[in-house]
Amino acid sequence: MSSPTSRRPGVEGAAPGDPAASGGPAEGCFCITLDRSQLQERLRSELGDALAERALSGGWATAFAELPVFVPEPALRRMRQAVEAIERVVALPGWREHSLHSAPEAARHDPQGARGAFLGYDFHISGSRLGLIEINTNAGGALMNALLARAQRACCSVLLPMQPTSAAAEELERRIVAMFQREWHAGHAGEPLRRVAIVDSDPPSQYLYPEFLLFQRLFQRHGIETVIASPEQLSFTDGRLRLGEVAIDLVYNRLTDFYFEQPSSKFLRDAYLTNAVVVTPHPQAHALYANKERLVDLSDHQTLEQFGAAAEDRALLAEVVPRTDRVRAANADDLWSRRRELFFKPVSGFGARGAFRGDKLTRRTWEDILRGGYVAQALVQPGVRHTARSEGDAPMKFDVRQYVYAAQVQWTGARMYRGQTTNFRTPGGGFAPVYTLPQADASIAHALKDAVSRDDSEYASYVFLLGADGVHPIPHALYVALARSEAASDELAGRAFRLADWHVRLEHGAPADIVREWYGWVRFDEGGKFEPTGSPAKSSGDAASGIANVDRSALPGPAELQAMRAAVFGGRDAERSP
Repeated sequence: MSSPTSRRPGVEGAAPGDPAASGGPAEGCFCITLDRSQLQERLRSELGDALAERALSGGWATAFAELPVFVPEPALRRMRQAVEAIERVVALPGWREHSLHSAPEAARHDPQGARGAFLGYDFHISGSRLGLIEINTNAGGALMNALLARAQRACCSVLLPMQPTSAAAEELERRIVAMFQREWHAGHAGEPLRRVAIVDSDPPSQYLYPEFLLFQRLFQRHGIETVIASPEQLSFTDGRLRLGEVAIDLVYNRLTDFYFEQPSSKFLRDAYLTNAVVVTPHPQAHALYANKERLVDLSDHQTLEQFGAAAEDRALLAEVVPRTDRVRAANADDLWSRRRELFFKPVSGFGARGAFRGDKLTRRTWEDILRGGYVAQALVQPGVRHTARSEGDAPMKFDVRQYVYAAQVQWTGARMYRGQTTNFRTPGGGFAPVYTLPQADASIAHALKDAVSRDDSEYASYVFLLGADGVHPIPHALYVALARSEAASDELAGRAFRLADWHVRLEHGAPADIVREWYGWVRFDEGGKFEPTGSPAKSSGDAASGIANVDRSALPGPAELQAMRAAVFGGRDAERSP
């Protein structure tokens, strides 16, 4: 096999087919990073074979995106700053009085110190434009994002520093448990949290029911008994909310009956209003954050000034929160004339239900909107993720969700889809991991340059297939073509290999040292097409020391390592250490 490609970092020197040849945010990176076999294995370990198989062959078949979303760190930092600014605004007495004045009784009830779990701040990124689309108070998918982080593989070493890691997923789970403990202890200092009920309407029918089971397993691993129930199954007797004879300490509330106004929520409402149970997220959080009329207030500079918001917060929110107006008869003609620039949302809506892009509106739908209960938000286009090199393949759209508790971002994920709004019906779409680009230009090419550039040095990528018959160097350009299904190899058909990917710094054209390295398993089907896979021994996937998201079972042995180093460094390797 021929020698590896070499290049000077940046766009102009990128090898053909390399991600660095792309000009946009990951537009040239089509590598599938989801290790579906590892995802299945982790779901089976959590839920058992039957439930895991049912989830992944049913609704969750389109729940996990195959490709990551690339977001530059400055954009993520700006999102965090927007979250912090909004949290400061929501804490203002004027904001609270305004938001709760005409809210339902359950929203005006003091939640006894509970902050409200799992706020979801959803953003669109369109070029250099960043827009907060909405805030949710029962944002789902946090544990699905943790699963996704544990099932990532890198097609090349360049992606490794950008990936979310298994360690980060473990930290997220720790934070989740601590969050619910904190919600409980806000009103019950010194008392242990013994029993949690995850409550939603007909839980087994919910799309995220498998995630309810993941939460149940997580809480139980931390000594918290956990049940899953619909509100009709609950009772309020002897001063306690109960499921059968079992008393409930805390309700993890997944209902979209945000203010407990439905008859089915009567016992939950009664228990909450008498402080007989902690509920999180609670009705007050929805009134303060998620009612769509709050977007009107957040985008109104004068209103924020009246509430006492700091000047720097007002300036930031003017930049990040798209202008939002209540739909009224008085502004109907103006909004209709500008409808192509607007997105219409029901005030009490959720999950994009009843939401319409203005350019898709019919006169009949417009008449329904005018009957009341809608806001019109300035349109900020979602991000675009190209998924294949063919121009005939429509790109995906995506939004970015930050999971927030007590003004702190716990996790950042994305949702990829096709259509008007987010959905989980798009093949190849669903929750997507966010890979962090270090620079504001959002270019993989510049990320590569920043990651490996030192002075005027050059770099080379060396890729090896390790098999029973020895070490096989392959050209990096060929490896990229294989990984993108742009090429096949009859010579490799039907075989499995360990793969090593080294990024090497050159001095005066000669290899000097290894900058980054990655190891994993690959196989080639009967047609010679590349299929990344997990370890044949189904290893735990623990990372090798100091190398993130690397399958330890794929590491080279001493003789293989010596052969690889000889191929790269030749006789100059005598004084080098691995």
